[in-house]
Amino acid sequence: MEGRIWFLPRSLQLSSFQAYKLRVTHLYQLKQHSILVSVGEDEEGINPLVKVWNLEKRDGGNPLCTRIFPAIPGNKPTVVSCLTVHENLNFMAIGFADGSVVLTKGDITRDRHSKTQILHEGGYPVTGLAFRQSGKTTHLFVVTTENIQSYMLSVKDCPHLELDTHGCGLRCSSLSDPSQDLQFVVAGNECVYLYQPDERGPCFAFEGQKLIVHWYRGYLIVVSKDRKTSPKSEFAGNEPQNLDKQVLNIYDLCNKFIAYSSIFDDIVDVLAEWGSLYVLTRDGKIHALQEKDTQTKLEAREPMLFRKNLFEMAINLAKSHHLDSDGLSEIFRQYGDHLYNKGNHDGAIQQYIRTIGKLEPSYVIRKFLDAQRIHNLTAYLQTLHLQSLANADHTTLLLNCYTKLKDSSKLEEFIKTSESEVRFDVETAIKVLRQAGYYSHAVYLAEKHAHHEWYLKIQLEDIKNYQEALRYIGKLPFDQAESNMKRYGKILMRHVPDETTELLKILCTDYRPSGDGEGPGMSEGKKANSEEFIPVFANNSRELKAFLERMTEVQADSPQGVYDTLLELRLQNWAHERDEQIKEKLHNEALTLLKSGRFQTVFDKALVLCQMHNFKDGVLYLYEQGKLFQQIMHYHMQNEQYNKVIEVCELYGDQEACLWEQALGYFARKEEDCKEYIAAVLKHIENKNLMPPLL
Repeated sequence: MEGRIWFLPRSLQLSSFQAYKLRVTHLYQLKQHSILVSVGEDEEGINPLVKVWNLEKRDGGNPLCTRIFPAIPGNKPTVVSCLTVHENLNFMAIGFADGSVVLTKGDITRDRHSKTQILHEGGYPVTGLAFRQSGKTTHLFVVTTENIQSYMLSVKDCPHLELDTHGCGLRCSSLSDPSQDLQFVVAGNECVYLYQPDERGPCFAFEGQKLIVHWYRGYLIVVSKDRKTSPKSEFAGNEPQNLDKQVLNIYDLCNKFIAYSSIFDDIVDVLAEWGSLYVLTRDGKIHALQEKDTQTKLEAREPMLFRKNLFEMAINLAKSHHLDSDGLSEIFRQYGDHLYNKGNHDGAIQQYIRTIGKLEPSYVIRKFLDAQRIHNLTAYLQTLHLQSLANADHTTLLLNCYTKLKDSSKLEEFIKTSESEVRFDVETAIKVLRQAGYYSHAVYLAEKHAHHEWYLKIQLEDIKNYQEALRYIGKLPFDQAESNMKRYGKILMRHVPDETTELLKILCTDYRPSGDGEGPGMSEGKKANSEEFIPVFANNSRELKAFLERMTEVQADSPQGVYDTLLELRLQNWAHERDEQIKEKLHNEALTLLKSGRFQTVFDKALVLCQMHNFKDGVLYLYEQGKLFQQIMHYHMQNEQYNKVIEVCELYGDQEACLWEQALGYFARKEEDCKEYIAAVLKHIENKNLMPPLL
């Protein structure tokens, strides 16, 4: 009231300087600049003066006054009711008791770079002003005792919009921070209203005559006269009746609770500085309110909130104070336990899902196994897999849940994720699906993830789709196709002999996976050892013969076992054939094979085969090849083919002279008349002088 401006630093050492000759009525300290704007009077009966002070610069020990100008153009003295300055120093607004608002645009610290205009005129005193900056858009909220308006200053002519038809008293409006979307807060006696520049937002029913409203770090501070409310006082006097005291309430609008409430004697103002709130009372005292740290707040409030089962509020409180994930997880667990104990299993599982990554999954799984709440358990396990935190046991359990619920659509959705999104152990999934009889799902997984053994095992042992298994083997790389034909060849031969034989023919000659495209870049074919596949044909001699004949046609250098087995098959067929024409054909085929020259290294084996099947021409051919002339003759002797005996002597006698002597002995021992043959032999012996005449 003496025209001085006072400074109170943290050390609480007061200092002041003379700013006006008469009185100072309003101050506005910018948050981001050392600029102070004041309104006051230097003499009675003239316009109030606005002064802009630079607190960092000095003028004779006092702050430097960079600008002085009348609050309103013209000479009519008008009472200033409120003042606000934009943090960018380009706007200043002054409200007056006669209902007008003056706007200064441009650099407010200098005369030459700014201009002043009357923005608003009306019949009701202006009680509050606030700038709102959103991107490049600047709005000015103007509240009077009877209405609320919003002006868009970033557009020419500053268009305005009436937001409401009731207003508030002096010091009963404020601008919230981004946590409440920079809304304009207006406190009436029945409610507190929030406004966007273009519409009214939510309202809160806080009763009582409002005296002061501020916004501080996400909290709404309201000082009101409320005869009905009488909370415990920490600062008020000791009188038994507190009915005319003032109530300071600090509201958390986000989480919808009262963070602090107390009764004070006559409050001058509530000020925010140095990270605390200071309540200045008319008796010259300053009361400091310090916000507790997050952990202390939660520890103090959580038991109360949990007791009242206000878990959602506890969660919101923890989130708004950026509690770490471990702390949040513990609240979710307790909330889940609470809902579970009440029998709300659907709600409980939603809370337990929020603990994934922190709470041991077995804690949740055991609860829902006991309760037989399979669909809840399924939801939990699904999320566990989505977050890639599931192990093989969890996969087994989830798939068993799907199969028990017979939920094929969910099952398909789960297994048909793209390869990059697989969040489970594929082999485990295949085993579980197979066990549950979901064979088509199991083979889908096996084929998609190249688990060839599982694919073939299920196709052959469970589905018994032999054609499909054979097609699949034909698409595999050579090594895998070869090993799988050795493993499953017999079962395939039993059910699809022709197709199996065809694949084996390809595998042992010029194999390329059936999926490979044709073209110049195609890899060279590979071939397996045909002899190794002979056991596959154990009970399929017809297919074996076709296979072996194909091998000998295309591969003259086929393994010896191929030729040995083919000879044996041809001899068997010949021996069992009844039709003379066919028998003759089979005879010729066997003899041709014998004469192919492929049995020189296995002479004895071929001879035994021919002898076993009584294949006379083959035996004789082999004797001849082996120069076993005596055996040829003995063969004819056993069969008493006398002409053939003479013939053998004539053919091979020159190479082995003793043949004639053996023939003579043979015929001489015969009881029947063999004079003709004996004479022929003796004649030859005499001509060739093979024996001494005496003998």
